[in-house]
Amino acid sequence: MAEVSNAQVICALSPAAETEGLYVGQPLRDAHALCSHLLTRPQDKLAEARFLAALQRWAGKFSPWVAVADPDGLTVDLTGCAHLFGGESELILQVERDCAEMGLSVRLGLADTLGAAWALARYGGAEVGSDRTGDAIDQEARATRSRAHPRKKGKTRHWTRGGTAPEVAVHGGAGRIIPAGQAYSALSPLPVAALRLEAGIVAQLNRLGLRQIGDLLGQPRASLARRFGRGLVDRLDQAMGSAPEPISPARAPDHFAVRMGFPDPIGLIEDLMAGVDRMLPRLCARLEARGKGVRLLRLEAHRADQETEVLTLGLARATRDPARIRPLLEMKLDQIDAGFGIDMLRLEGLQVEALHDRAPAGHADARRAARTRQEDGTALEDLMGRLGARVGLENLTRLHPADSHIPEKTSKTLAAAWSEPAQDWPTPPRPRPLLLWPPELVMAPDVPRLDGTFRWRGRDWQLAGATGPERIAPEWWLDDPNWRSGVRDYWCVVTTCGARLWLYFAHGGTMSRGWFCQGSFA
Repeated sequence: MAEVSNAQVICALSPAAETEGLYVGQPLRDAHALCSHLLTRPQDKLAEARFLAALQRWAGKFSPWVAVADPDGLTVDLTGCAHLFGGESELILQVERDCAEMGLSVRLGLADTLGAAWALARYGGAEVGSDRTGDAIDQEARATRSRAHPRKKGKTRHWTRGGTAPEVAVHGGAGRIIPAGQAYSALSPLPVAALRLEAGIVAQLNRLGLRQIGDLLGQPRASLARRFGRGLVDRLDQAMGSAPEPISPARAPDHFAVRMGFPDPIGLIEDLMAGVDRMLPRLCARLEARGKGVRLLRLEAHRADQETEVLTLGLARATRDPARIRPLLEMKLDQIDAGFGIDMLRLEGLQVEALHDRAPAGHADARRAARTRQEDGTALEDLMGRLGARVGLENLTRLHPADSHIPEKTSKTLAAAWSEPAQDWPTPPRPRPLLLWPPELVMAPDVPRLDGTFRWRGRDWQLAGATGPERIAPEWWLDDPNWRSGVRDYWCVVTTCGARLWLYFAHGGTMSRGWFCQGSFA
């Protein structure tokens, strides 16, 4: 089922559900009224798109020109390809066999034009129905009935006047083929909905008695365009081949990989690095030609005993500079077990990103960047790359400001490799401690002001001075267990030994009131 205009409708049916009288586009509550034991699942458009993309790659075995025609169909241009499979009939049989092995049901149509193939695949063999109940002529005006030709028993009517339609050549089970030059006779008995028209136009044509494509082919095009719009005429011309309708195949995804084979197996790290030094510039050159940079790199070492050693290298920023990638690979090469020797090395960019050219800097900026390497952030990125090669990029984090007045929620932890350095940290109304920890109990009188001494961490402290209070209230829209003690009054306390502590007095809520220590200043 799917959501359409705030209503749940059926978007796909199983054969068993179709036998119950259900149809696509039917409201879900009406379907449950007809079939009480109906089982439904929500539509997952993302999963369907991924599955259709996989089918598109599979269909590339039959032709390089494959495109997605509908959310549930593919269009393949087989021009010059059918003879490779023994003809059109054998090709369709091969498609049916492959789909049967994948557990898929398929409806095929093969014709000279895209419109004819689409119509034959979806409406081939379908009966033309009427929007009205009873005889349509009996519901017309009296003058129309008087002009209707009476039916004569025993006389065969031509197919254009409601007689038996000519049979379409059918080959390969569910596959249908329209022979070359016979699109007119093959499409004429099909309903007008097979022309890929809007539902409103189809309903208007049916009310006028134009239910088959053959009923439209004999009509003047100018009057059809005036009454139903140019789209109807265009669809007719596309189906009959009078108007072009090219197929735009999907572009193959970029794939960045290089490999290098060796006449004799190698096993020394120096030999591996020599191979990397030859492959890495080639890979970076391909990335530069596409305006890309690699973010995740994989090195495969294929051994002589048919085993494969794999190294994965993550970079803090996407790059295509071999000088920055090489030292990171060299740090991880000792993890490869050469065994009886390595026959081939393969280097592949698993994750790539677009890189944009940077504006050139002036002489002063260039000298400053060469001295500190901070102008473009490469020094920090290289450092994160080296650390990430050892401990993992996911273990490198940085703090970013967060929109909250609660002290422990004023920052959030993000992965350093996938975030930019924080800018414009907000200035708090009062100084904040350098170290912050979970609140620890302080032994002091149960009053909002401190006396001369208090006890904390098993030690007595002498008060030399205190600044405050700064009142902070809990977030009333959240139930935070750490703030159930109610409103807090924070104090900056200086002791006689020079320690500067951050203490607060909790006024009590669902928990008892009292003094606590939460941090210390530098």
